[in-house]
Amino acid sequence: MKIFFQQVGDPTPIGVCVRACMHVVAKCEGRKKLQHIATILSGFDPLCSGDERLVAVGLRGDLLSVSKQCTLVRDFTIGQKWGKERSRSQQYHQAAAAVVSQPRNLPTMSATMSAVIPNQPPQHVPPNAEVIRGQIFEVGPRYTNLAYIGEGAYGMVVSTYDNLTKTKVAIKKISPFEHQTYCQRTLREIKILTRFKHENIIDIRDIITSPTLDLFKDVYIVQCLMETDLYKLLKTQKLSNDHICYFLYQILRGLKYIHSANVLHRDLKPSNLLLNTTCDLKICDFGLARIADPDHDHTGFLTEYVATRWYRAPEIMLNSKGYTKSIDIWSVGCILAEMLSNRPIFPGKHYLDQLNHILGILGTPSEEDLACIINEKARSYLQSLPYKPKVPWDKLYPDADPKALDLLDKMLTFNPHKRIGPVAEEPFKLDMEYDDLPKERLKEMIFEETLIFTKRMELDRQQNM
Repeated sequence: MKIFFQQVGDPTPIGVCVRACMHVVAKCEGRKKLQHIATILSGFDPLCSGDERLVAVGLRGDLLSVSKQCTLVRDFTIGQKWGKERSRSQQYHQAAAAVVSQPRNLPTMSATMSAVIPNQPPQHVPPNAEVIRGQIFEVGPRYTNLAYIGEGAYGMVVSTYDNLTKTKVAIKKISPFEHQTYCQRTLREIKILTRFKHENIIDIRDIITSPTLDLFKDVYIVQCLMETDLYKLLKTQKLSNDHICYFLYQILRGLKYIHSANVLHRDLKPSNLLLNTTCDLKICDFGLARIADPDHDHTGFLTEYVATRWYRAPEIMLNSKGYTKSIDIWSVGCILAEMLSNRPIFPGKHYLDQLNHILGILGTPSEEDLACIINEKARSYLQSLPYKPKVPWDKLYPDADPKALDLLDKMLTFNPHKRIGPVAEEPFKLDMEYDDLPKERLKEMIFEETLIFTKRMELDRQQNM
């Protein structure tokens, strides 16, 4: 902790960040939290989401990301690393300028750009609306001063000022109704997040919709504004043991709450862990979440799960049903390993390569562990592979805290029944399996959910007046 105290008097922005981080470390009692994480677990119950737009949009997003990393380095660099990271920040600016100045020869570039930016007459902008990168946001007059943050295949995120609460928030505009999958994800996320309330889970503060179902084309979800995510942070700097401890503690707190509701997140990864400059962490993106049902057939699970291969538990690739909360524990173990080394532990290029990465570190499964594989062909394939010894964790991460490695070993266990996990709690029911519903019915259900939430928020405001 010496590095914090050496810089505490620094009046620059990084000095402010250092003092904030000192407060956070003191808040979580430093290393002591790590000693209790195994107890917390035993007592509770990039990688993209696959929603990338066309190549042109991706290139534009890459340039914006390069520029934003400069400020992220400033916000999160701690102590004596500031000088080195400031130099790296300048390199990012130079790299961005070089990319902008060089033409990109993309195959089918003209077709791609015409799909993204078609020749259309100027859009009519309604009153109390703003246009951000060609997207109309009808969120005024309460929300003003919109600024672009990012986008995916079916939505764009902006920062904005809430004139009612006098705070900055984030608004996610979603246009999901062209595809059944997007409708499913939107409905799941709204149903879950309007019912969840936890400081380590992203909230929904407001939902803006059309007055009638016929006019219902877009959904605006208002959430708290977070400066970055763990994926971006790990790209720019090495975390101290105290930061790893505090981030992991918050992940497990949020996951305990999620699992107590009998919900599987199913998409835990660094980019779905939002952070702010005081090191607060919130779990986001519940579009793939499901009710934990060991008897449910997950045959269609992998078709919507391809984007997060590196954090996927082995039983997901080897079985068609029987998934439990242990799949989220495996993902947290992968995230912990990545925080220890700033690189993914199992960076597989495809299914077999992913499995080979796992076996290359965990070693060949025992006969007892193979017995948990329901799929006979998958079990036979594993038995046909040459023997591989387990790699000791302290060889992979020689500088890591022994307690962190002990927890890592309990999380990254091939057999899900031996993996450290939650104890049984009394869950609440949330009917949200929508695989067979048409998108028209999904649209109606989303609209109904927004009306319920809006009425509840209005009632809360009246009671607080």
